[in-house]
Amino acid sequence: QVQLVESGGGLVQAGGSLRLSCAASGRAFSSLSMGWFRQAPGKEREFVAAINWSGGLTYYADSVKGRFTLSRDNTKNTAYLQMNILKPDDTAVYYCAATWVIGTVVAGYDHWGQGTQVTVSS
Repeated sequence: QVQLVESGGGLVQAGGSLRLSCAASGRAFSSLSMGWFRQAPGKEREFVAAINWSGGLTYYADSVKGRFTLSRDNTKNTAYLQMNILKPDDTAVYYCAATWVIGTVVAGYDHWGQGTQVTVSS
């Protein structure tokens, strides 16, 4: 079983930046694609970004493209989501997830972290 632990969430003002980390267990991390999803109160979980096993392929939701950057360090078994120019609409619980096949839908991911809260004040 792959275990994922998110960290780095917090409270930030609109226009600010925040960097989320996702630490993964096991030696299989470098073989997995990683995704970030978010869920605001009363809304369904939505796709944010994804990166393939090598880091050479990335996908971003239109709502975050140009503001968020996904990266990974396979030597540290960690994925990162750098969030810039944050907006109040970015407020949500952010989840990292892992899959053997990269995708943009919740159902395509097999392993999930517990989530970390990101709150952006206006």
